[in-house]
Amino acid sequence: MTQYDVGHTHSDVSGGWLRAASFGAMDGLVSNSALIAGVAASAGTQAVVLSGIAGLLAGAFSMALGEYTSVTTANEQIDSEVYVERRALRTRPQAERAELVDMLVKLGLTENTAEVAADEIHRDEKGAITFHLAQELGVNPSEKPSPWLAALSSFAMFAVGAVIPLVPYLLGFESLAAGLACAGIGLLIAGGVATRFTRKPIWWGASRQLLFGAVAIAATHVVGKLIGMAV
Repeated sequence: MTQYDVGHTHSDVSGGWLRAASFGAMDGLVSNSALIAGVAASAGTQAVVLSGIAGLLAGAFSMALGEYTSVTTANEQIDSEVYVERRALRTRPQAERAELVDMLVKLGLTENTAEVAADEIHRDEKGAITFHLAQELGVNPSEKPSPWLAALSSFAMFAVGAVIPLVPYLLGFESLAAGLACAGIGLLIAGGVATRFTRKPIWWGASRQLLFGAVAIAATHVVGKLIGMAV
């Protein structure tokens, strides 16, 4: 068989790990930085460190559980659709063939070519199910993301992100400014790294994450100050 050089490659967009890792890192950075900023507005260093560590652990486990549950549920939904499509192919093969011919015609094939293609596709039940679901729902049942990979990626990256604003405190520097500076650097790096997979400009991804994070952290700090003044 002749080999062709297509001249480009694609990132893995179906594994689920990138979304979970990116979301986990950003959430860890922003949520724990905001938590630390809010607590530091009206409490001492010990309370800040305790809150930061508690936020890291609670958030990491919550993210992992949420990712595992959401990915598992999505996969189970795909399995359910596979069952529906398999039953339809076995009980109403002519109707499914007609449906496929219509889809192929809409893709630009002539009706005669579409009928030949539909017959060839329907010779293999698994391939037919995959093709129907890809066209009807935009999913490929053979490329389901791993819930364990999503959960572990989310847990690890949330923990990494959440510990960054705590670094100065853990090193003995009782400085909110230093913690927020570390968080800002972390947001810039995380946003820039994410663009490696999206092919967006690094400055765009970095500055966007820094801006979003700064807004959330500032808002939480203000609320912390107001609560501290009220109690």
